Amino acid sequence: MAERTKIWIANTMKKLLVKKTIEEIRVTEICREAEIERPTFYYHFKDKYDLMAWMFFQDAFQTDLLSVASAAQSMNKMRSDFIFYKRAYEDQSQNPMWAYMLEYFVERYTALAREKAGTELDTQTKYSIRLYCYGTLGMTREWLLKDNITPAETIVEMMFHSMPETLNKLFFG
Repeated sequence: MAERTKIWIANTMKKLLVKKTIEEIRVTEICREAEIERPTFYYHFKDKYDLMAWMFFQDAFQTDLLSVASAAQSMNKMRSDFIFYKRAYEDQSQNPMWAYMLEYFVERYTALAREKAGTELDTQTKYSIRLYCYGTLGMTREWLLKDNITPAETIVEMMFHSMPETLNKLFFG
C-alpha cells in the first residue's frame, strides 16, 4: 500500500511538472492534486525534493552501470520522461536535483569499485570516480536537453570510452 501511495504522489508530481518548475510547485498543491492529506505526503517524503529524488532513484536503481545496453535503456527512459528530467536538470534550488544525482552515482560507482578491488579505494580512484560522474552527468544533461539526434547507445559507448583508464581497468579488466 505504501509503495502505491508513493507512486500515486510521484505521478501527480509529474503532471504538475508539465506546467511548473520544481521551485514553483508547493506540497499543498501536490496534496490537493493527489487528493491526499498533508500528513500522508510527509509520512512518505520529507519534502518535494525528497519526492523528486525518490522518483529519480526508482529509475536509476534499475540500471546496471557497467552495461552499455542497460545504461542506454535508462537514457532512453529519460528521454521518454523528458519533462521530469528537464525539470530536474534545470533545478537551481538550495538542494538541486543534479546534486542528488551526482551523489547517487558517485556512491554506486564507489561501491562497485570497492567490490571489484576487494579493498578500500585510494584517493586517486575516488577522485577519478567523482570526475567521471561529474562528466557523465553533465554530458547526459547536454544530450537530453540539446541533442535530439544521437542515439543513447552511442552516448553511453562514448562515456565508457571516456572513462579514466584506472577505472576502465578496474571495472572491465
